[in-house]
Order: sequence, then C-alpha cells, then structure tokens
Amino acid sequence: MRGKWAAGIPPRNFSWVIRDRLALSERPGGFAPNHRRVRRTEELIWLRGQGFTRIVSLLPSQHNLHAYDDEHLAHAHFPLVPGADPRSALTDCYHDLDAALRSGDRVLVHREELGDRVMGVAAGFLVWTGRVPAEPKAIALVEHLVGRQMGTAGRELVVAAAALPPRQPV
Repeated sequence: MRGKWAAGIPPRNFSWVIRDRLALSERPGGFAPNHRRVRRTEELIWLRGQGFTRIVSLLPSQHNLHAYDDEHLAHAHFPLVPGADPRSALTDCYHDLDAALRSGDRVLVHREELGDRVMGVAAGFLVWTGRVPAEPKAIALVEHLVGRQMGTAGRELVVAAAALPPRQPV
C-alpha cells in the first residue's frame, strides 16, 4: 500500500476517554449496512500505526473478531445484548479494561456505532475505577468528549456499573 492510505484512516467518531490510553469509536469498517472490508482494513492499519494493542467489542455478535486476528490485534468480546442484564458483561469488561490499561495497552472500545451503550460503558468504567467520583460527572465528561448527549440506554449502564462491586486496589 502506498500514498496517503498507507497509514490507514481513523475509525469514524473516534474519541479519547483517557488520552493515549482508552478510546471509543464506531465499529472499524462501519456499521452493518455501511460496513466495508477495505475501510475496516484501513482503519485497523491506522489503529495499529497509532499504537493500539487491544480492541474491545461490545457487539451482540462476533463480527470483526476474525479481522482483528488477521491484523494481529489482541481483542476481547463482551456482548451487550438488548434486553439482557448487562452486569455480568460489564464486570468482565471492566476487569479486562483495567488489566489492559495497567499493563500499558492502548485500547479501543466499540459497538456498531458510537452511541449510548458505548458511552455508558465508558462513563461506567470511569466511575467503577474511581477516576470520576460520581455518575453525573462521568456522564457529563463522556458527553463532552464524544460531543453528544447520552440517552437512557447509556445512563442505565452507568447506574448498573456504579452498583457493581468496586475494583480491588492493587
């Protein structure tokens, strides 16, 4: 690959939550009707070039996981299924994110689009780790970073995250 595409392209709606450590975006390659394999490859090249070492998928399905393997990017899958209790997935996801960040990984979290659920997971993580002391502050911070308001689905995830057993200090 040569020219300006050799460095890849950033995923759509890319936003840092913790500068140079934890970011959010829509699914590399775009969401279902707009998903393009070439775009996915370009975005994964960009992520690798930016030093990302782990991708966390919140998709209800296993889409894209094979592509992360092909690009030699570590990944984890914590499906957030509409209508299901999110606490188990959130607990597993937060422990994984915490361990990855502690080990120096640069992590991208995604779902089909950068919407309420991804924002809620991020704000909940900030509360769960104690980085932000209160749910409303975490919600406002993530809304500011992403540039849009968080809806009910995201706010419910923040409340669920705040009710989880707290992170154990290291």
